[in-house]
Amino acid sequence: MLSLRVQICALLIATNIAAAGELSGRRAPSFSLPDAQLQYHDILDYRGKVLILDVMTTACPNCKAMSLALEKVKEKYGARIAILSVVIPPDNQGTAAKFAKENGITTPILFDCGIMAAAYFKATPQNSNIHVPHVFVVDQQGMIQDDFEAPAVEAITAAVDKIFASAKPAAQKKK
Repeated sequence: MLSLRVQICALLIATNIAAAGELSGRRAPSFSLPDAQLQYHDILDYRGKVLILDVMTTACPNCKAMSLALEKVKEKYGARIAILSVVIPPDNQGTAAKFAKENGITTPILFDCGIMAAAYFKATPQNSNIHVPHVFVVDQQGMIQDDFEAPAVEAITAAVDKIFASAKPAAQKKK
């Protein structure tokens, strides 16, 4: 009998469709995932920054294009944002490291066996829909402000700009 973890991973791999935007407006589920060097990245370490989470697979051509586009987004915003890519099965640390090296990706690529993706996509055996690439834009307080299925970079930058525009200056917050 397959373990629950394997069953969830299989469900995540077998699906192809997710309705963009339906997953936003809630607190980003917490996670701590390893990268190819087995350094763990905890979402709580990124509070105070806008966080872009890119859920992907290394075999997906659209995911490769998104990864390359996110490198440009990182250049635009610099230290004001953080970007994490998360690969789901069948990828692993080895495939993620190879993908990053071959494509010049500097964004951390984290390995998820499916548990993080299940939480973000609200996956259940009855609702196991996932389509990659899928991007979640999380604000400085840890709330998912937008989520996009195979987005254009302009949609991501518009979402980030909207978050920065709605943030009150520090001087106003102290009053």
